[in-house]
Amino acid sequence: MRVVMKPLFDAELPPGFEEILKDKLMGRELRTGEEVEVELLGKPLPFKVLLAEPSPLKVGRGTKIELSRGDVEVLDFEFDEAVKEVVPFDGGFVVVLGRKVLILNHTGQKIYSDEFEELNGVRVSKGTVVIIHDGNKIRLVKP
Repeated sequence: MRVVMKPLFDAELPPGFEEILKDKLMGRELRTGEEVEVELLGKPLPFKVLLAEPSPLKVGRGTKIELSRGDVEVLDFEFDEAVKEVVPFDGGFVVVLGRKVLILNHTGQKIYSDEFEELNGVRVSKGTVVIIHDGNKIRLVKP
């Protein structure tokens, strides 16, 4: 279990501050993307939860707390059927679901989708997606 948090204030945090933060958050439930306040020396310090694995997560002794100054964007997708393969390429990702091929860009928007009677494989070459189907056919998709 892991939590990555970003301080929403300008101050240099001392080494080992993650343990102090963990003590203050012990028992609290955290979700990816939410903002939380931690009281320290009578002052509320705001933090953004960049990543909670899993989300939601209840902070306990085994939770690892990390601090970050940058932003982390997390996109979760759930499909109606099992993901057989994911093929990355410059324009995004090809997701193979049973007989269905889905091409997503890097922000998760659908570029292309189709279903094949017999899907034999997917390859990518120089930004072109090659779909091998129905035994003796290929389809070239250039997103």
